[in-house]
Amino acid sequence: MAAATAGGAGAAAALWSEVNRCGQNGDFARALKSVNKILQISKDDVTALQCKVVCLIQNGNFKEALSVINTHTKVLTSDVIAFEKAYCEYRLNRIENALKTIQSASQQTDKLKELYGQVLYRLERYDDCLAAYRDLIRNSQDEYEEERKTNLSAVVAAQSTWEKVMPEDLGLREATYELCYNSACALIGQGKLNEAMKKLQKAEELCRQSLSEDSDQNVFDSKKKVKLTNAEGVEHKLSKKQLQAIEFNKALLAMYTNQADQCRKLSASLQSQSPEHLLPVLIQAAQLCREKQHAKAVALLQDFADQHPANAAEIKLTMAQLKIAQGSVTKACMILRSIEELQHKPGMVSALVTMYSHEEDIDSAIEVFTQAIQWYQQFQPKSPVHLSLVREAANFKLKHGRKKEAISDLEELWKQNPKDVHTLAQLISAYSLVDPEKAKVLSKHLPSSDTMSLKVDVDALENSHGASYVRKKAGKLTGDNQQKEQGQGDVKKKKKKKKGKLPKNYDPKVTPDPERWLPMRERSYYRGRKKGKKKDQVGKGTQGSTTAGSSELDASRTASSPPTSPRPGSAAAVSATSNVIPPRHQKPAGAPATKKKQQQKKKKGAKGGW
Repeated sequence: MAAATAGGAGAAAALWSEVNRCGQNGDFARALKSVNKILQISKDDVTALQCKVVCLIQNGNFKEALSVINTHTKVLTSDVIAFEKAYCEYRLNRIENALKTIQSASQQTDKLKELYGQVLYRLERYDDCLAAYRDLIRNSQDEYEEERKTNLSAVVAAQSTWEKVMPEDLGLREATYELCYNSACALIGQGKLNEAMKKLQKAEELCRQSLSEDSDQNVFDSKKKVKLTNAEGVEHKLSKKQLQAIEFNKALLAMYTNQADQCRKLSASLQSQSPEHLLPVLIQAAQLCREKQHAKAVALLQDFADQHPANAAEIKLTMAQLKIAQGSVTKACMILRSIEELQHKPGMVSALVTMYSHEEDIDSAIEVFTQAIQWYQQFQPKSPVHLSLVREAANFKLKHGRKKEAISDLEELWKQNPKDVHTLAQLISAYSLVDPEKAKVLSKHLPSSDTMSLKVDVDALENSHGASYVRKKAGKLTGDNQQKEQGQGDVKKKKKKKKGKLPKNYDPKVTPDPERWLPMRERSYYRGRKKGKKKDQVGKGTQGSTTAGSSELDASRTASSPPTSPRPGSAAAVSATSNVIPPRHQKPAGAPATKKKQQQKKKKGAKGGW
């Protein structure tokens, strides 16, 4: 017994999860099935009964919802279900009953007050309705303020139209088409027809703007509007085309609200009703793309194009768009070129040439131009579109260095208009690389320089305010002017000379080391470094310097050595001291040098100071 109870509780929990998920997705038909299963487990569950009533209302089944409420009066008391009951009575046009239900409620919630205002409007109690909406606007702070103001303006318009009451200025900003429309109705009631016409035109324009906006921005508003089409009797007032358009909008709304199952269900139903209609297939493909299933979307479109060749062009354009979105530009070009009835259209040629250029496939782009030009040559020769394509093809070939291929196009253009100097110049330029003699012959057709010259006052142009350079007339310079010009030139030359910087410890009496540009290890007097002796840091410090200890170890300093030219820093070269630093830009003696800097100097080599 306990196990069965636990199993029932687990099943109920799963069903409640399903109800919650379906409710969030707006799939109230499926939610109703789960609620009915919960009621089979617990028939008097108050929450389940409330959910059932809400699902029935959302699906437009107001009679059945009211029947559930009246059947379970012991469980669903007036405090629990007052709003739902009054709303069902209001939608069933039982206005007096709805008013009694609202007035009998122990607690007047905001939604009951909203419904109360609508009930008073239907009962044509406009004064009470105006007071109710004013109270709501004054004491409410939520996202429905604009709708309340619209209802308030509707009450004022009704008073003006039916009761001939002079409407008061409510100070409402007419930013929506509903407010403009209600204002126009109020003006009609006053007999101000010209002003009313202007308001109606403004309302019409605002309505167009509102409907042309992206559906993503008005999804929830659209959802409420679509629900209005579920009212009883609507199908008798609309044509078949209008009803079909409503079903299409329902499928689109399901897609934009992420109700994938509902979208697939509606679009499949529409496709079965109208197999040749494009929109159901496009909706299904769009839903697959939202689910990142691009390959399935393309396959679906391809199947439809094969089955319905009459609509293949539009389907293939969509397929090409999907391929571009995936980055497959070449495949998109192949799909576009398979649309035979659009191959020669300037828009298609432009798109294909742009895409091939993006892929750096110049040969294919030229082929597209050639095929389009051949079509016009056969069916519409020398038409404006034909000549325009020829010129664009020639410019494209010249741009990409195909001058030889551009010659035929340029010749055709020049024959059509022999006075076109620009085309002739392009033709001569192309022939200059292929047939220079032909280029010379064609150059004779160019106009002479006299006919091309413009009557321009050069002096006036050069002396104008915007001239950046003024050419002086040539003339002989006088002696003073000539000296002045020469003097200015000398000054300029002296300014350009720059003296090299000398080291701080530069001594003009000491001859610089001629091997100072070489690294220490590459110099002729370098003897290496003995391991284990740190006193005489041979090879350390600044390159070119030496110490007393190093001179003693130098074998070339012995008496038996032949006299050589003294090296900088040696005792023979300097009489005052043996530690004189040669002319090098270096740190003072004794300054610490890090191991890292020494390694860098060995790698880079010595740098001279002057």
